[in-house]
Amino acid sequence: MAAVSLRLGDLVWGKLGRYPPWPGKIVNPPKDLKKPRGKKCFFVKFFGTEDHAWIKVEQLKPYHAHKEEMIKINKGKRFQQAVDAVEEFLRRAKGKDQTSSHSSADDKNRRNSSEERSRPNSGDEKRKLSLSEGKVKKNMGEGKKRVSSGSSERGSKSPLKRAQEQSPRKRGRPPKDEKDLTIPESSTVKGMMAGPMAAFKWQPTASEPVKDADPHFHHFLLSQTEKPAVCYQAITKKLKICEEETGSTSIQAADSTAVNGSITPTDKKIGFLGLGLMGSGIVSNLLKMGHTVTVWNRTAEKCDLFIQEGARLGRTPAEVVSTCDITFACVSDPKAAKDLVLGPSGVLQGIRPGKCYVDMSTVDADTVTELAQVIVSRGGRFLEAPVSGNQQLSNDGMLVILAAGDRGLYEDCSSCFQAMGKTSFFLGEVGNAAKMMLIVNMVQGSFMATIAEGLTLAQVTGQSQQTLLDILNQGQLASIFLDQKCQNILQGNFKPDFYLKYIQKDLRLAIALGDAVNHPTPMAAAANEVYKRAKALDQSDNDMSAVYRAYIH
Repeated sequence: MAAVSLRLGDLVWGKLGRYPPWPGKIVNPPKDLKKPRGKKCFFVKFFGTEDHAWIKVEQLKPYHAHKEEMIKINKGKRFQQAVDAVEEFLRRAKGKDQTSSHSSADDKNRRNSSEERSRPNSGDEKRKLSLSEGKVKKNMGEGKKRVSSGSSERGSKSPLKRAQEQSPRKRGRPPKDEKDLTIPESSTVKGMMAGPMAAFKWQPTASEPVKDADPHFHHFLLSQTEKPAVCYQAITKKLKICEEETGSTSIQAADSTAVNGSITPTDKKIGFLGLGLMGSGIVSNLLKMGHTVTVWNRTAEKCDLFIQEGARLGRTPAEVVSTCDITFACVSDPKAAKDLVLGPSGVLQGIRPGKCYVDMSTVDADTVTELAQVIVSRGGRFLEAPVSGNQQLSNDGMLVILAAGDRGLYEDCSSCFQAMGKTSFFLGEVGNAAKMMLIVNMVQGSFMATIAEGLTLAQVTGQSQQTLLDILNQGQLASIFLDQKCQNILQGNFKPDFYLKYIQKDLRLAIALGDAVNHPTPMAAAANEVYKRAKALDQSDNDMSAVYRAYIH
């Protein structure tokens, strides 16, 4: 097969791992986003989403040459919306080309007319005319520069477009004007394919395991943010997802956000227990993506909204488990997790051979190991899958899922994890996900306490808290988390996005994890004391950012 030559601005079909091809455009990456080492790849912006990724060249196909083929194999609603976005882009590009063509013709006619009028003139007059035209061109060039500069300063442009406009050009290539970057021509193909289109096979295919993918290939998700004050570089780094290689633990990143609008939902019946801040968003996204879901909550009224959206109602946890193939649970703490499984009409009473249980609660490793043992002892299958995120990320289907236990069950949950999260990691044996989740939340909780401490110190020393935030947002610590939590504090808005009582619980469990292996956790211990004081000030049911109040009372 002859090589396909692609360039900046080309429309392509890009394929990520085991997910279906998606239409996109080759664009300049942000300056701070390094190209992965290894095979040649291009930075692609996907249509119909706000997603971007480095895609290896063998995973790219020219858009026009393969359009009909791709439309036949992909039928999802989001996929069709993406194709429509491409066609709209092409229509606009064609319109601009025609306008540009008419303008060029008019300019040419005016120049010809001017030349005819100038022929009788003397040599001096010709030189004057030449100088005059040079001034016009110069002024036009300066005008273009001013327009370009002004447009780059407008806040309405996305960070990615600003990065594209500021990207340095490669040596040896003639400069391209703005139109070349925004209105691409179709891909240049060096020779026609020797065989039929079907001979062009994607690597890896959908049936191949994701672990066979290049371990050095980094996938970057760059979702745009509505917070212009947040440093784009830091957001990029915050959302960078890497696969790691370890000797004993398999770590797999299964990103779904570029295609989660075209998820094929599993035909298995799904149950969900617990409709709190996180569970509610998860169930909503499962329903949106076409899953059959039966719900249960200790406070039954919380189920009503989801029944209206198409969910079925389970009267008890045991009933949900007995009528569903895979049952997820997301509750507050170890005691609630145990009561849900071992209590009256609990999960265990509905377990029989082949039934699957996935615990998404953030608990300690001992608790999850105990639950796994009793589920498996009844012939059931068990997976732990705590999630990293908050209420907003849950609602947006952008959680990070940390899974461990039954690897086959992890694969069976694929469409569910795609619906609820942007990434899932498989971490090996039961207990590993619980430990990792506690470490993640320990870091987050300690950071939040430090933010609150810094803001109060600024206040008592006569410094502007807003200026402190502005400085932090322009430095290495800049992140969506930092900006949102500081805004909460500055506005006095502590509506829960992540309950303070739960982050304190996670700190306590992380400290116990360190004690179990004789590892010091003095920073977490200090932060834990501040959260305990905040709880004593009746801040338990507020957002974790309310830890600020522990410093001002």
